[in-house]
Formats: sequence, C-alpha cells, structure tokens
Amino acid sequence: MIALPVCLFYAISMIKQVRLKDYILIDELVANFDSGLNVITGETGAGKSILINAIDIAFAPRVSKDVIKHDKEKAVIELVIENTKHDLSELFEANGVDNFGSEIVLSKEITQNGVRSRVNGTLVNQEFIKHLKNYFLDIHSQHQTYAFMQPKSHITLLDNYARESYGEKLEGYREKFKEFQHLKTQLEKLKTASDATENQIEFLKFQINEIDSAAIKSTTEDDELNSELEVLENAEKLKELTGTSYWAINGDDGSIMEALGKIKQNVSKAASLDKNLEETESNLIDAIERLRDAGSELREYSQNLDNDTERLNEIQERLYVLDKLKRKYGGTLESVMQTFDKLSEELNAIEFSNQNIEEVEAKIEKTQKELEHTAAEISENRKNFAQVLSVLIQEKLEKLELPKARFEISVQPKELGSDGADNVEFLISTNVSEDLKPLAKTASGGEISRVMLAIKSIFAQSDDIDTVIFDEIDTGISGKASQSVADEIVELSKFHQIILITHQPIIASKANKHFYVRKSQNDETKVEVYVLTGENRVKALAELAGGEINEQSIEFAKSLIG
Repeated sequence: MIALPVCLFYAISMIKQVRLKDYILIDELVANFDSGLNVITGETGAGKSILINAIDIAFAPRVSKDVIKHDKEKAVIELVIENTKHDLSELFEANGVDNFGSEIVLSKEITQNGVRSRVNGTLVNQEFIKHLKNYFLDIHSQHQTYAFMQPKSHITLLDNYARESYGEKLEGYREKFKEFQHLKTQLEKLKTASDATENQIEFLKFQINEIDSAAIKSTTEDDELNSELEVLENAEKLKELTGTSYWAINGDDGSIMEALGKIKQNVSKAASLDKNLEETESNLIDAIERLRDAGSELREYSQNLDNDTERLNEIQERLYVLDKLKRKYGGTLESVMQTFDKLSEELNAIEFSNQNIEEVEAKIEKTQKELEHTAAEISENRKNFAQVLSVLIQEKLEKLELPKARFEISVQPKELGSDGADNVEFLISTNVSEDLKPLAKTASGGEISRVMLAIKSIFAQSDDIDTVIFDEIDTGISGKASQSVADEIVELSKFHQIILITHQPIIASKANKHFYVRKSQNDETKVEVYVLTGENRVKALAELAGGEINEQSIEFAKSLIG
C-alpha cells in the first residue's frame, strides 16, 4: 500500500481521499488530495486515468466487472469527501444514512455478481449516489468532449447556465408538454374508435343485448340451478330413501325408537343404583331426542318432496341459455359478465367518440397555445443569455490565446418539443477570414479544449460543485496557449478543487500537489502512484518539458517552479 501525505485546506468541500483495493492494476492505494490544483502526470500508458476513472466509477450507475484485478474476487473503491458547505441532513435522514458531520465516506464494492454502494456504511441506491454527485463533482472526460461537440448538448449547457432565470419556467413547460403528448395519444385512440363500421357497431349491440336479456342473477346462478336440478331428477329415489328411514326410526313394531325406549328404561334403573351412570343416561336421552328430531325432518322432507316436472323443464331451459352464453363469452358466468362490461365500454367509446374527439381537440388547442406562449418567453430568455454567455466565452477564449476567435450561440426557432421551440448550437470562427460554423465542423482539438475550459470556468463561478476533474483538458495545445490555460486553471483552483491529468509542464508546475503515476512490469504489471516534491518533482517537470532529463530541461523545470 502506498500512503500519500495529505495537506489539508478545507475552505471548500472537496474529495479528501481515494482508496483503491484490487482495482485493475492496483493492489492497494491510498491517495490524499489537497484543495486547489492537484495534477497527475506520468509516462504515456502508465495509467494516469486510473485515479480519475475510479472517482467517476464510484458515482456511476453501472460498473463493468473488468475493473476487478486479475485473480481477485472483488474490487473496492472508497472516497472520503470533506463537506463544509452543503446541508445534507434531510437527504441522509430520508435514506437512513448516518450523518457524521463534515466527512462523507462513499464506497463501492464490485464483485462478479454485482455492485454494492454504501455511504457512511449504509447500503444506498443509485438515486442517492446521483444526488451526491450533483453536489460535489463535475468530471470532464474524453466522452464529455464528444458529447460537447453535439448540438443537442448545447441547449442543455445554455439552460444550465441560465437556470436561475428561467429554470423553473422550463420545468413547468416540460410537465405541460408531457400532458400535451398524452392528449395527442388519447386523440389518436379516439379517432381509431370512431372509425368503426356500422356492422361492427350493430354486432356489438347484438352481443350486449344477448347477454343483457339473459338477466344473469349472479356469477354462481348456474351452480345453484345444477344443484336444484339434481334433486328434481332424483325426487322418487329421495322420497323412497327418506320415507323408509323415517319408518325405521318411528315405526309401530320393532322401530329404533321402540328399542331405544327399552334401553332408556334399563339405563335409568341402573343409574338409580349407581350414580356413575347418570351422565351415560343423560347422553342417551340427548341421543334419543336428536334421533326423534331427525325422524321428523325426514318425514317432513319426504312429504314435501314432489316430482315437479314443470320446474324441472324450467331449470333445464335456463341452464341451456346460460351454457350457450358461457360457450360464446368465456367459459364461466363471471367471464360472461366481464365481457359484457368490456363490450359496453367499447360501444360507449364509439358512440361518444365524436363528442370526446371535439373535447380533446379543444384541450389540445388550448394546451398548445399555452405551450407556445411559454416557449416564446423561454426563447426570449435563451436569446438574452446566449448573448451574455457568448461574450463571456469569447473573452475567455481571448485570454486562452484565441484572440481572433469569434464565438456565438445560435438560437433558432423550431417546432414545439420537450425543451421548447428552439434549436441551440455553438458556432465558432478561429480565423478572421472564416464565417461562423458549427463547433464540431470547425474547431481543432486544441481549440475545442479551450472552448470547453472557457465554459467550465464560467459555469464553475456559479455552480455549487466544488470539485472539477479534467482528463487532459490541454489536448492539442502548446506554447503560449499552455501558459494561458495554466493561468486559467490556477484562477479556477482558487475557488474549486481541481484534479487534472496533463502533459504540459507549465500546467503541472502550478500544482498544489503533484501525483506521478508509474507502471512497473516485473513478475506482474502494477501501477503505482507517488506524490512528487523537491528534486523528484523537478525531474518529472524536466521530463515533461524535454522528453529526457538533462541540464537544460532541469533548468527549465526550476524556472517554472520559480
């Protein structure tokens, strides 16, 4: 493990420490960052992006298991964030996370089976992590540079810059636009329904009437009728069985009741001689009474049972009607009733579709007018802020050794969309003789880097985010441009923690802390990170300046440090 000394400047919130274990080519690493400017240098291919990528992955929603070091079961990334600025007590409390005051520990464990994120030891979801990132971190990567080149990102940048002015109005517009889209979808469905043919309508009415005329009493009516049918179909047999049973219980000679009467007399005599038999006597009396009641019920049932042919036919006819409906509409009476409701709704939608169409069309027209009005207000704000931001960026570009550059944010009308009625695009001309053209078609790598830095610098002045990370923001620049970029980054680092990878000795010389990344390949490939001070830092700057360390490059490096 490489333990790097930490220098504490807590004027702003910042990433205080990064801890890595079994991550890509690193066994174990602890890197302590300072406030101000933190620079990372090293040979090409040494793995300079590892630290920056680890910070990015700590906040990322998805992580590849490829970051796990070879032959290890898991990789661990841990960030210690010093928070001196933001009140996160409500956010932490709502998510059941312990609040340790100014220190926040974010850890991510990556295994072959998945990823787990914790904050202060508590498992959290990605939505919580996203909230944290929005408070603390802005990363400029090569991917962001590509996205920045695309016009669709330009409207987002402009809106973010002006969010205090019309951000709330824009959010309201977006909600209204969702409603607008829903209404249009509803209208299409209604129009589809209204296109039904007369034959379709008549068939629906026939089906509805067929079910309705049956007057189904309940979803169990068929079961109840089948039970009654079984009784009527077996009336004679039932009469015989119940009648015979009654006479067996209550007949004149040799009946069960006659036998039980004699048994009762004997048991009563015995109980008078032995009180232990009294309970037996009582049970026998109860049994006799219950049997007498059962006999009465059998007699009544047998006398009242009648072979009702008329009722039998009535039930059979009713079951025929119900069975026919079940065959056509679902197999059960419950399904038949559900089909009835569905068909009724469908017919109602068709019959009233024209009226509904008119109502929805009126709502669409009203909503569209509201959207157009709000979009016009937003558009006016965008144009005003586009002018302001264009001037600020151009001023920054002049300081960054692009004195002939012209920069303009174009705001042109378009059809209503989720972001309003504007197309926003960044235009640039880096030569006096050239017209303004889209950024992606004109600017070189070095020019794009400076435009990006200009925007980041301007945005950072109003952002609450304290840590800004640049992955090779100095791509494609050299000479005076390097000095200008270095000056701008230094100015930015007065108010923000900056972590950046650079190949420029001038930029690296301005660092409050200088990290050096080295790759070693002995028995296995490893990446090691060191903090450079004194003579070691001079040598690293000399190597950046001249490609090799010699007297001339050493002197140049010393002159940079001052």
